[in-house]
Amino acid sequence: MAQRRPDPGKRRSRAEQVAADVEEEILAARLPVGAHLGRRAEFMARFGISPMIMSETLRILRNRGLVAVRPGTGGGIFVAALPPQVRLGGMDLWFLDSGTHPLELFEARVHLEARLTAVAFDRATEQDVAIMRGTVQQMNLASDARSYLDAVMSLHRALVVAARISVLDAMHQTVIALLRSTLSRAAFIDGYEQMLRHSIGVHEGIVEAISGHDRTSFNKVMLLHNDDLVRADDPGRSPDAHLG
Repeated sequence: MAQRRPDPGKRRSRAEQVAADVEEEILAARLPVGAHLGRRAEFMARFGISPMIMSETLRILRNRGLVAVRPGTGGGIFVAALPPQVRLGGMDLWFLDSGTHPLELFEARVHLEARLTAVAFDRATEQDVAIMRGTVQQMNLASDARSYLDAVMSLHRALVVAARISVLDAMHQTVIALLRSTLSRAAFIDGYEQMLRHSIGVHEGIVEAISGHDRTSFNKVMLLHNDDLVRADDPGRSPDAHLG
């Protein structure tokens, strides 16, 4: 069952905040399964928390499958498992476990989008194009990987809406909602800048080809876009899929 992300408008408890900080450290440092994180007393001193809050923090982290606690000499708190991960262009993305690997969700998403974008070429209105341009602007202004990904998904939602095929639109909404609700962390990889410029250029090209009803340009830019499609059989798209 998918774990719900905390409501961004709701204040986190101290235990939820500490758990989020520990998860961020595990992912940012790319700690391997089995890495020793410390002992309960060390965590309590480090974060300035009580035994009760420490117990609640561990409950949250255990429920997420992130840590295990071993008693006795040589025991302590250890990394138990890493959350599902996908590499998308110049970004690494981590997700809460929803029962379906996010790589499969991304593959479904991009294939739906590729086909519906072709329909949007014929059906998009000026208002649709204006919305698309606004999302491309959001991509250009994004200051972090999470906001960039959100802008990309918003652009593709606009393309899907412009196709006006309600059944497939509903399927796309479901996939996007699940990806957004289970995304736990997003980070740009080293050397991401060139890949980001390429991605923005491709998406700008799609929108401008639709706006200008330029079929030749549209076909060319879609070939570039399709080269970047996520494929579940490509281990480079999911660094955790071939570990161990």
